[in-house]
Amino acid sequence: MNQCLQTIQDYGLRSLGLGERLLPRSGFTLCEQVTLIGSGLIWNVYFAALALLFGFFLANALAVAKASRNPWARKPAEWFIFLFRGSPLFIQFFLAYELLVQLPRAGIDVLGITVQTSWMTRAWAGALLVLMLNTAAYSAEIFYGALRNLPKGELEAADAYGMAGWTRWRRVVWPTAMRLAWPAYTNEAIFLFHATTLVFFSGFPAFQQRGDALYYANYFADKTFNPFIAYPIVAGYFVLLTLGLIALFGLVNRRLNRHLPGAAKKIRYRPNLIR
Repeated sequence: MNQCLQTIQDYGLRSLGLGERLLPRSGFTLCEQVTLIGSGLIWNVYFAALALLFGFFLANALAVAKASRNPWARKPAEWFIFLFRGSPLFIQFFLAYELLVQLPRAGIDVLGITVQTSWMTRAWAGALLVLMLNTAAYSAEIFYGALRNLPKGELEAADAYGMAGWTRWRRVVWPTAMRLAWPAYTNEAIFLFHATTLVFFSGFPAFQQRGDALYYANYFADKTFNPFIAYPIVAGYFVLLTLGLIALFGLVNRRLNRHLPGAAKKIRYRPNLIR
């Protein structure tokens, strides 16, 4: 027990550069595998949380643009959504890394100020950008569908109350669209969280072996020639965090539907088998 506590102290935050710098080389214990894989999971949570946060706002903007009658707003949004939904996420990682590597190492001059670009080739920035754009495209299509299927009765009621413009959007249109889209958006959030494991396979390098959960699982599988310990640990972690994500989004769903009778319906996880 004391040895396991010492292992947690040494490797619990290793993926952030804290604690023991060298990875264990032999005599791997279950505690070491659980601790290091859990340490790498911090990066998966980081990618998913920030990509969902920034992607949510971008997705709303794209959905509004796609629903616009102005072709200058609608067409770019349609092509953006089509591009990121029509190409595999892994290819997006690869192309983004190659493009970012082509940026000048010395930076780009903007109005006489040199803007550094080398940091964009790191996974914490470049991979996060790709995940944010990808989830924004999928989420925008979900929100766009909700905007196209707003109940006419609610819109007519808003018009009858004299609501127009921003007031109508803020109090009727946007809340109703979120209520309709939230179950599907929950599935997208879960899919994005699982997709963070692709960062390990992308071109973005793990700086000083500070990788994600799959990075450490692959390390132990290669060293022990036994993938039936490390990979189930990764799966167990993801299952637990998926349950937490469902619970969190369920709270938001109940908040969105608090005014409806019998609205506290649980969100069910319905995985997208084909995307």
